[in-house]
Amino acid sequence: MWGIPAGLFFIAFFHRAAPGVIAKDLMQTFGVTGAFVGLLASTYFYAYAALMIPGGVLIDAYGVRRIVAAGGAVMGLGTLTMAGATTTWLLLCGRLLVGAGATVTFVGVLKMASVWFAPARFGTLSALSATVGVLGSLTSAAPLAWLVATMGWRGAFAVVGAVTLGAAAVCAVAVRDRPAGLSDENAGESLRAVLRGMVHVVRNRHTWPPFLTFFFLYSALGNLLLWSVPYLRDVYGLSTTSAALYASAPSFALLISAPLTGWISDRVVQRRKTPYTMLTSALVALWVVFVSTLGALPLAGVFTLFFAMGIFSAAFVLTWPIGREVNPPHLAAVAVAVVNLGGFLGAAATQGPLGAMLDARWAGAVAGGARAYPVDAYRAVFTACAAFVFAAALLSLLVRETHARNVWTPR
Repeated sequence: MWGIPAGLFFIAFFHRAAPGVIAKDLMQTFGVTGAFVGLLASTYFYAYAALMIPGGVLIDAYGVRRIVAAGGAVMGLGTLTMAGATTTWLLLCGRLLVGAGATVTFVGVLKMASVWFAPARFGTLSALSATVGVLGSLTSAAPLAWLVATMGWRGAFAVVGAVTLGAAAVCAVAVRDRPAGLSDENAGESLRAVLRGMVHVVRNRHTWPPFLTFFFLYSALGNLLLWSVPYLRDVYGLSTTSAALYASAPSFALLISAPLTGWISDRVVQRRKTPYTMLTSALVALWVVFVSTLGALPLAGVFTLFFAMGIFSAAFVLTWPIGREVNPPHLAAVAVAVVNLGGFLGAAATQGPLGAMLDARWAGAVAGGARAYPVDAYRAVFTACAAFVFAAALLSLLVRETHARNVWTPR
């Protein structure tokens, strides 16, 4: 029941960093620039951000099975649209559909975690859910680069689209919204009632510190995942496949650190704010090292630094249990959707402008029909990311400590 929606979330996360892997192919096919690649990448997040809260409302009102299956179908159709796109407008439309369909997958996974598992396991299940997303991100790196090299980017996206439609069909047939005999506190409530509940979540002052922290934290991580492949290709002269392998280091680290962070928070320290602030503060130092050594580290050092950044980026997995624990228990999907929205607004708002920042510093070099950017251009982009992480560390100090339990009380 948890695994099938998690499979669709795996595919949704696959799409987040995929434009960075096919950036050169898109530049060659459509004659576009880095600013367009950034815009294409951020279109996913614009759709995701715009529909995040409505998606949570629909899941609370109508259940995971129907809403996540429908989202998977839209995501699959968007992927096929991208595969067959003959113009940049069609490419953007396909990406928009992918983002719209992906919106409900993560909230659906966490809704299932809240219904099918004990409340004390929610932090761990949130982290495991994030780990599924990391696996999707890894698949969009070296494996996608290999598939693109084998079939071309259009063929690769056609395969992904077909697999997505199949997974959506399985979700519609096999998933059940709750265990047999277990009533849902929200069952029978109208959409209007859930919307009234959403107002309580939005008006809760404790909702916004994790929202804003995630906004800046994921702005940095999302741009690192997007621009690290072009950076390694342009500055270190790596092939796209080799660059994707090195750029996978943060995702490899998150496979370990994300579930470990959730487990430690749940079972060892029984704290949310303390590990959130400590991990984010350590991440600031790593970003400073990365920016100050940009282009100078040997590749082994780059991989090590990327891996360490991935370890401490696991702070973000605590955003969702915090959002859930400061809000009414029966509005779990809405609460998670609201705080999760922060991260995707951050990615949507920053990827396009940072792509334009690269273009503004382009020195005219072209490699294989695509723009090649100098190290100073990437330094400007990654310095902005370091500033985002610093802002996240400061905002994490405002997060309410829940001691890994629901602390919401009706007024």
